[in-house]
Order: sequence, then structure tokens, then C-alpha cells
Amino acid sequence: MTKRLLLATLCCLDSLVFLAPAVAADAAGRKPNIVFLLIDDMGWPDVACYGHQFHETPAIDRLARDGVRFTDFYAATPVCSSTRSTIQTGQYSARTGITDFIPGHWRPFEKLIVPPIEHELREGIRSPGDCLAAAGYQTAYFGKWHLGPEPEKLGYQVTERQLGKDFQKWRTTKKPGPKSIDFLTDATLWFIQQNRDRPFFVTLSHHAVHIPVEARAETTAKYDNKPKPEEGVNNPVYAAMVEDLDTSIGRILDKLKELGLSDDTIVVFTSDNGGIRMMFTGVGDVISDNAPLRDEKGTLYEGGIRVPLIVRWPGVVAPGSVCDEPATTADLLSTFCEIASAQLPQQPIDGTSLVPLLEDPTQTLPRDAIYFHYPHYHHSRPAGAIRAREWKLIEFFDDEKRELYHLENDIGESNDLAAAKPELARQLQQELAAWRERVGARMTTKNPNYDPHRAGEWWNRTTDKPLDIEAMRKHYQTRRGGR
Repeated sequence: MTKRLLLATLCCLDSLVFLAPAVAADAAGRKPNIVFLLIDDMGWPDVACYGHQFHETPAIDRLARDGVRFTDFYAATPVCSSTRSTIQTGQYSARTGITDFIPGHWRPFEKLIVPPIEHELREGIRSPGDCLAAAGYQTAYFGKWHLGPEPEKLGYQVTERQLGKDFQKWRTTKKPGPKSIDFLTDATLWFIQQNRDRPFFVTLSHHAVHIPVEARAETTAKYDNKPKPEEGVNNPVYAAMVEDLDTSIGRILDKLKELGLSDDTIVVFTSDNGGIRMMFTGVGDVISDNAPLRDEKGTLYEGGIRVPLIVRWPGVVAPGSVCDEPATTADLLSTFCEIASAQLPQQPIDGTSLVPLLEDPTQTLPRDAIYFHYPHYHHSRPAGAIRAREWKLIEFFDDEKRELYHLENDIGESNDLAAAKPELARQLQQELAAWRERVGARMTTKNPNYDPHRAGEWWNRTTDKPLDIEAMRKHYQTRRGGR
């Protein structure tokens, strides 16, 4: 573990320089472009510059060398839809009402009845697309949305459906590639090319690296033949998918350079939740692990919520810098608005701009804690959590158990200090409960139909029938060679 953390700390460092404060526009008066790369299910240690010893990610590592790498950045929830709701609203998911992935699943015979979720963003919500379009940006969103109404209804002027005949003609003979990586990358490149003379904001929301795992045959063969480290899962197809994704990011960085836009474009790279080890049903392939973090997607342990964040902003961010201030996806809307000199929407905003950290990674943000609310069964039990500086408390709702960890000394959450520090645990639990009250968090209730013999049954919320576990296994099984 020590060696891996050391690698994660050193591999992206470069010479640090002192830079001028951030400005909203360049000398010619043009606002900076923003390329937002949102990855699906990428774990905190999945890229080489965060310490992975098997995956090769030269393009992402290049971003880190040229920008700032956040060590303590969090998806605001451990699953996709709910985290994505925080990005689009600047609110915690407890406030948006989308606290699980849409449509979710459930366990009708468990101890607790989980609360209902919203199946789309609430009417009247304004997204980064809305805000930046109003500030004069051309806006686009390509890829996974998973939030109900399509992104074009929330200020994103161009999606896959608005690319036009010229784009379709240009890539007539091209295949989408595994996980549609090639198609979505081409859409982003096309949009950048078409809008190179005006400020743009484009979100590229990849379906990778979510299961089912698939990658190019030649990339997979490379990892089949590559010697594996002694530790870790090191799945060759998953590693190949990560590299295929990295290659696509390299294409975008190269296009920005080709068009002379690198110095005028901010690139933001992150993930919507932690990495997955295997399907929540416990059936199927073992994909990866999040060591040195504990556990995986669908849990409030660090492996489920701590994710990579890298930001490259030439002239503002010191190349090769590292920031260890805790931050969350709910901060991104405020960040994008400040970068673009756009007005924040007239809606409750839980996040805060990360621009001060981009200007000076040693700064702290004006808040005492960040919060997590996941009242659902998935890879774990319904729970909430609070991160207050170096301390983190997890509260499980079914038995009211509290776990307390000192993350600065125990990143793997192996030493529960709740019994040793009962007053601190009580204080943090009270702060967490008070926060839930403030944001109107929906809570679990006791289940009168609790049946310990059937508690492990998974049911489909749409059909109100038990899940077909074998059919799910076949659907999500690894696809060698891709499509």
C-alpha cells in the first residue's frame, strides 16, 4: 500500500511555478473554453497517475503533469444518476431527490423500506448548460445522461441528435467502437472543430468504463501478454478498456493543440462514482479493485465515492500540482460558472467554486464538512456519511451503527475509532442529521414485511418482479474484443 500511494504522489509531479490569478477571459477578451470529461464508474486508483501499476493511461497522466490532481475529490453519491444530478444542479442528491440510479431496484423483504426517488430533474432547475449558454457559450453534451429529460432541454444546444448530416456523412464508414468510445469522441472533436472561433463548453460523458467490460481486440491482447503485478485484480479486458478510453482523451488533447486552442481551453476529468469490483448481485466477473481504498461502487466507503479529478488550465493552474482539499461533484456547477463569468442559477446551491483551489492548491474551502446520503440497498446497506477534514463518519440506517475513521492516517478505513472517540462520533452524527434536516433528505422506514429468509431478494422497480440474476450475468459478462 505504501509503495502504491508513493507512486500516486510522485508520478504526476513536475516543477511547480507561481502563476497569476485566474481571469475570466484572455487578452483578446475571449472567455476560456471548457471540455468536461465525465467517466462512468472509474475508480480513484484506475489511472497510472493515481498509482495503478497495470493500467497505462499516458493521455490522462499528461493532463495531470500539465494541471492539478485532486487527491480527495468525491462523487457526491456512490452511483451514477444521483451523482449526475449533483453536477447538473450544484445540489446534493438529498436535495434533488435523485438519491439512487434511475429507475433503481429494491429488496421488498429487507429490514428497511427505502425512500422513493425522483426520475428526472425537477422542473425549473438550471444546469451548467443553461448558465454557460446564457453567458455566450456554445454548449454540447454527448454520451450518458441518465437523468430523465434529454440534455437539450437543460441548455445543451448540441447533442448526438443535433450533429447534422455533415457529421453523419463524415463518419458513415466508422464503427462506434467498444462502449461507443469512438463515436462520442468523434462527436466531441466535430463540435470543437465547428466552434473553434467562439467559446464553447462541451461535456463528453462516456459509457466506459461501466460494465459490461469490452475493449479493442488488439488492446486486450496487449494486456493478456503483459506481466501482472503481484497485487490487485488486474483484469486485462478492463485494463484495455481503460487504455482505449485514454486513447480517445489523447485524440481530444491533440485536436485542441492542432487548432491552437490548448492554451485557451480548460480540461476537467473526473468520474461519477467509485470503481466496481463485481455486480451487486454477487454473480459475474470480478472487474477491478479500489485498493488502497476500501470497498466499491454502491457503498459509502472511500472506494465507492472517492474518484479522480484532474484540471488543466494553462496560465492559471500550476503544472504538476496536487490538491488534497476535500471537494465534491456538487462543486462543479459553481466552478464552471465562475470560470465562464456566468451567473449562478436562482436555486439552492450546496456546492462552492473550486477556482480558489485551481489558483492555489494549498488553499482551503470555506466549509467545515461535505455530506453523503445513500438510503438504498446496492453493494451495501442504506447509509449516510460526513467528511469533516481528516475525519469521516458513516452511519448505517438499519442498525444505527456508526463507524469513525481518521482518513489522513487510515485511507483504507481499516481502524474504526467510534468506540475510542464516542464524543466525536456523536458530534459528527448530529451534524449529519442536522444537514439531512436542512436539505429535506428522504429517509428509510421500518419494513413491516421484513423476512430474514427473503431479505436478499432483488426486485425490479419497473416490473415489480424479481430480477433475473442469470440474465443479468449474461448481459454484463465481459466481451473480449469489443464490438
